[in-house]
Amino acid sequence: MPTMHRSARLRSSGILALLASLIVPACGGAEHGDGHGHGGIEVHVGRVPPAPPKQPELDPAALRERALKLFGVVPKEFPSPQNPLTDAKINLGRMLYYDGRLSKNGQISCNSCHVLDAYGVDSLATSPGHDGTFGERNSPTVYNAAGHLSQFWDGRAADVEAQAKGPVLNPIEMGMPDEASVEAVLAAIPGYVEAFGAAFPDDESPVTYENMSKAIGAFERRLATPAPIDAWLGGDDAALSPAALAGLKLFMDVDCQSCHAGFNFGGAMYQKVGTEKPWPGLEDVGRAAITGDERDRHVFKVPSLRNIDKTGPYLHDGSIDSLKAMVAKMVHHQTKRTAPLSDEEMANMLAFLGSLTGELPSEYIKKPQLP
Repeated sequence: MPTMHRSARLRSSGILALLASLIVPACGGAEHGDGHGHGGIEVHVGRVPPAPPKQPELDPAALRERALKLFGVVPKEFPSPQNPLTDAKINLGRMLYYDGRLSKNGQISCNSCHVLDAYGVDSLATSPGHDGTFGERNSPTVYNAAGHLSQFWDGRAADVEAQAKGPVLNPIEMGMPDEASVEAVLAAIPGYVEAFGAAFPDDESPVTYENMSKAIGAFERRLATPAPIDAWLGGDDAALSPAALAGLKLFMDVDCQSCHAGFNFGGAMYQKVGTEKPWPGLEDVGRAAITGDERDRHVFKVPSLRNIDKTGPYLHDGSIDSLKAMVAKMVHHQTKRTAPLSDEEMANMLAFLGSLTGELPSEYIKKPQLP
């Protein structure tokens, strides 16, 4: 083998040294260098990029303290001094609630539109009445409704007792011609005569339209649905998931509670649909039809968010099918937030709203044997 010339050996050594200077920092994660690749070899491939700064962890105790100032635990019942609750009155009200004989065709009851084992709704945009004609507004849930400031979307009834009178005589809904006709139907049923007498023992003639409404109202005043949110507000840290807690914080940060406050997360005030940005396509004038005040145009009672993931479709006309779509529209039209919720934010918000779904009082709402 021929001997390599000295100058050639020197050139070879220089090349090896240069290669070594490039390879060693790349494999060893050298602490010095400009961080750029040389000849296709990245000098700092061993260096881990810095992690993004961590978001501050949510403080459940501080969040609960904040939430308790805005909301509250749902009560077990919603008493009224004007209509004291008694077992006899409630039992009568339960029967009347399920009785289709209070309607013109003998088939439409309170439970037809406010289905108690389906969270108090019929899941329709609007409901059919005694002759199949549909109403113009969505039938809201009856659960926890006795805790609202008023009844109906436009607030035209002061309480659940006054509300119970409306549908029975409404020509589209139950269609009875007048109060006397209803009283005649009830007075012709011996079992009701007895039940009215037990519920209103001090009345000389207890079978009246007024007492009918009081009995139905008494029954509805115990339609409460305690939910995981109530357990959490009461101190149970495990009652809400991390996503639901994040959703609750977001709910307050976006200022949803400016309308949906109190133990019902709503139902305590009136508000215009399209407060921040006009809501397209609105035709229903809302409370303006009741008050005659133009300032009440498109103003409705703020619905409760309890059981909201079970009570769609949404809005006064039932025009929004999905809760996700409803949340997106409310954020856009009713809050000052300019950006839509991200996918993660929406998931958290829906998790929080799901925590408002309560337990149905299955024994209390069982259909009784009608007289």
